[in-house]
Amino acid sequence: MGNIMFAFMLTLFAGLSTGVGSLIAFFAKKTNKKFLSISLGFSAGVMIYVSMIEIFVKAQDALSSELGEKLGTVWTVVAFFGGMFLIALIDKVIPSGENPHEPRNVIADCEGCGDCEICVKEQKAKREKEQLMRTGVFTALAIAIHNFPEGMATFVSAFQDPSIAIPIVAAIAIHNIPEGIAVSVPIYQATGSKRRAFIYSFLSGFAEPVGALIGWLVLIPIMSDMVYGIIFAGVAGIMVFISIDELLPAAREYGEHHLSVYGMIAGMMVMAASLLLFM
Repeated sequence: MGNIMFAFMLTLFAGLSTGVGSLIAFFAKKTNKKFLSISLGFSAGVMIYVSMIEIFVKAQDALSSELGEKLGTVWTVVAFFGGMFLIALIDKVIPSGENPHEPRNVIADCEGCGDCEICVKEQKAKREKEQLMRTGVFTALAIAIHNFPEGMATFVSAFQDPSIAIPIVAAIAIHNIPEGIAVSVPIYQATGSKRRAFIYSFLSGFAEPVGALIGWLVLIPIMSDMVYGIIFAGVAGIMVFISIDELLPAAREYGEHHLSVYGMIAGMMVMAASLLLFM
């Protein structure tokens, strides 16, 4: 029982470290679009790097050990693009937030005609906020899905050998910090609410201890390299799709093209450093 509680505590610590990253929202300037562009590019860099360098490789190793190198690689690629198609389908099904039946907020000097310069600016600002909110929520969802099997893996390693698990958990906690930034910045910029930004980021990390709990109760008895590999490859596909479809276009829209690229490279470098620390 002591080992179980210790494993849960380690997993909880690793997952909720996303909250540390979300504190960036408390220092973000709402009107600084250059900062927003760099931050969104940074978020994309974090997700692309961790997907292609860590998650995809782990999935390939797991599936290859189960099916052999060639067939395992084929299944990894299929699951990777399957994750992309899944999140693309979700993207199509979820409404964009544009509802013609909702009352529109119009400033005092305008009658709400919809055609004048004031209305156009108001509508553009509204669309920008909706896009950022959508980006933040999708990022939180992707990271939560990623953290779920990660929580199971952390719990199992901590339960089997706590001395080995501690450096693993430390590494996960460190690389969860930029993931927290990836969630909090667009949500704060969209809503102006530091509280909401923190909550979304916190909840995306909370998927890790939830994954540990579900893994202990349900999945550990049926968990195999096949199941683990397919889940991880699918998650990698989801995170790459969101980076390309949501984060990078938004980063370019809010700043210069090069700023989004610099932010993306910085995100990759931070994630790479976090993974190298505990190799």
